[in-house]
Amino acid sequence: MEYNKLGQTDIEVSRICLGTMTWGEQNTEKEAHEQLDYAIESGINFIDVAEMYPVPPREETYGLTESYIGNWLSKRKDRDKIILASKVAAKAEWLPYIRGGQIKLDKKNIVQALEDSLRRLKTDYIDLYQMHWPDRDTNFFGKLAYYHAPEKDGIPIAETLAVLDELVKQGKIRAIGISNETPWGCAEYLRISREKELPRIVSIQNPYNLLNRTFEIGISEFSHREQVGLLAYSPLAFGALSGKYLNNQKPEGARLTLFERFNRYLNPQATNATEAYVNLAKKNDLDPSQMALSYVSSRPFLTSNIIGATSMEQLKMDIESINIELSDDVIKDIESIHEKIPNPAP
Repeated sequence: MEYNKLGQTDIEVSRICLGTMTWGEQNTEKEAHEQLDYAIESGINFIDVAEMYPVPPREETYGLTESYIGNWLSKRKDRDKIILASKVAAKAEWLPYIRGGQIKLDKKNIVQALEDSLRRLKTDYIDLYQMHWPDRDTNFFGKLAYYHAPEKDGIPIAETLAVLDELVKQGKIRAIGISNETPWGCAEYLRISREKELPRIVSIQNPYNLLNRTFEIGISEFSHREQVGLLAYSPLAFGALSGKYLNNQKPEGARLTLFERFNRYLNPQATNATEAYVNLAKKNDLDPSQMALSYVSSRPFLTSNIIGATSMEQLKMDIESINIELSDDVIKDIESIHEKIPNPAP
């Protein structure tokens, strides 16, 4: 396993991070603990969760993923060796059951969310606490165009950072990060932290995969110049890049079979691109999933690649991708496909 520094901190995280959003929906607690045990044995020390998980979010399962991890952590004696990341939900009318539907990135909500996460996780601190999405109205979760709506700006970033500063000083958070953010948002977090001497973001968790490389366009430069590394989520585009959905296949129990709300990875352009990537992998005797993951892990702006699996077989294959080095010719062919079908599933 390879390890990287988390931003400008001394915290070292594995280049493969264990994602957990299926636990409590597609995976039982027993299966979650089996995945955790295997991941730790494989050298992974980085676990990512969120108060909202599992996904798709439902009132009946809210917080269940964190509880699974907390029960696992309570049996261990090595909390200090595990880097635990979680996220606080921002403004969302579609989550009426979280804190009475009045969620926002203000002091009342952040403090309550953190205390609830700490209780479920059975720990007294979180290593990386992330804003799950912006509190303002902007383009994320597949939305491309930005329409200026200052009346929907939500809680100012400066106010959010001031709350996080208190929690860092209390020792309840070690570092902070952002997620589903834009270049402007990233720049604003950095500007305010610098001018007001507030905590500095160390990471940005955004989608990044062969079907969605929009991160490269306007924000990857921040990763390099400001040491705000990418925590890449959906590196397999919800499993689409494995090729298992090609030819209109609907594997039983598979994520995009169960939840059609994520079908942007199956649009005609994305399907054409996926077929090209799968054929490229097979031509080079590579597993399509491992090729896709290896590409993400090889990016110089990446801090950690967040994998997720619903079976142990998938998990083992995903982790093994860290040991696969793509040849220059394969990289060149990947770039050629990308040039012909760029970002078909943002």
